[in-house]
Amino acid sequence: MLSFIPFLILIVLITCCIAVFGSATLDGASQVSLLVASAVSVLIGHFSKRLEWENLEKEISDKIASCTPAIIILLLIGAIGGTWMVAGIVPTMIYYGMQIIQPEVFLVSSSVLCALVSLMIGSSWTTVATIGLALMGIGKAHGFDDGWIAGSIITGAYFGDKLSPLSDTTVLASSVSGTPLFTHIRYMLYTTVPTFFISLTIFLIAGFTMNVSGQGNVHEFMEGLQHTFVISPWLLLVPVLTGVMIARRWPSMVVLFMAILLAVVVALLVQSDLVLRIAGEDGQGLLASYKGMMRVCYGSTDIDTGNAVLNELVHTSGMSGMMPTIWLIICAQTFGGALTATGQLQDLMRLILHFARGTASLVASTVGTACFCNIAMADQYLSIMLSSSMFRDTYRQRGYEPQLLSRSCEDGATVTSVLVPWNTCGLTQSTVLGVATLTYLPYCFFNYLSPLMSIFVASFGWKIKRTCS
Repeated sequence: MLSFIPFLILIVLITCCIAVFGSATLDGASQVSLLVASAVSVLIGHFSKRLEWENLEKEISDKIASCTPAIIILLLIGAIGGTWMVAGIVPTMIYYGMQIIQPEVFLVSSSVLCALVSLMIGSSWTTVATIGLALMGIGKAHGFDDGWIAGSIITGAYFGDKLSPLSDTTVLASSVSGTPLFTHIRYMLYTTVPTFFISLTIFLIAGFTMNVSGQGNVHEFMEGLQHTFVISPWLLLVPVLTGVMIARRWPSMVVLFMAILLAVVVALLVQSDLVLRIAGEDGQGLLASYKGMMRVCYGSTDIDTGNAVLNELVHTSGMSGMMPTIWLIICAQTFGGALTATGQLQDLMRLILHFARGTASLVASTVGTACFCNIAMADQYLSIMLSSSMFRDTYRQRGYEPQLLSRSCEDGATVTSVLVPWNTCGLTQSTVLGVATLTYLPYCFFNYLSPLMSIFVASFGWKIKRTCS
């Protein structure tokens, strides 16, 4: 019973924070809430189980250290947001996209486009940080609400990420459960494809029934972009080269760094006047250009396009804009480390296993555990690994093939991570898109229908085989 106390305290504190601070909850209130809940967890573990502080501290430190690559990637994504904007890459994508994509099919088109890109490159984060930013601009120009736009982008990005053989979560889920990669992917099609088509249907109906009146915005946006940036299809070579690097399976950090470097070169060659404006009114010469590009990479950049809405869209925060997210990740990992070190998370998991009896209840328990771990551990990788390790023996003892476990873990962990405000995925996507997690959550149909579809399919026993009678 004591294991529930840290979670109850966190839920109460977060609820109060949302009621008091609203969309500003992630600016600091959530971080404090996580640290308070962590302290409670540590105190319970120390006094009830006589755990030494050194062991607790080591577990928490290891948990924070495990998210170091994600923190570096976040910083690089922040720099990409700034450099790709100032270089004119994102404005060019917005400019041509507004002419090609019609408002009625914008939502479904953005989902399909993000799905294709994510499927090819295997990364929802990179998809959202590049093509997703451009689609946010196109959607705003057409007059769509931020939640609908972000929901369509995230739906497509996570569909592709989930089925791509290049995706780290797909490889992780298959490997930790002992399932061949392509067997795992084929088995996921039974739940993933129907869910994606349901989501696309909703977006298609919404696009034709919404009364969006953004035609005026489109023309104003196009004029503002032309007036501020040099718009050229040649600028699209940067995302093409980035896609080539990803397709050749270069490490994520290397790809992101090279994408930043390419954008810096393009900005200095093509958007030199804009770079000097960012450096300062009296800026001239190489030192001024250096100063301008450094500001673009690490700091806040305001660009006057003559249109207030467009100004907000092309505003970037660079690496500094990622600091609140990084702060929250560290606090969330502290909470996850405390729960693991004290054994409180394991206590709760054993309780869940007690109710997993039939096929549907076993799958529901697996999916529910993965979702719960996303909330408690704030990381999709830990959620996949923990839920898989917890249920692996149970699935094997009951004669289920391992792909049922791997699919259930991905249906519960990968797609729901973006729906948790303090999870690394939720934090990243809300920061990159500039849309609060709770704002886009209702429109991420694919992400919260996938776990339900997994349980629904299991309840009918469709394509579920046993290795023994």
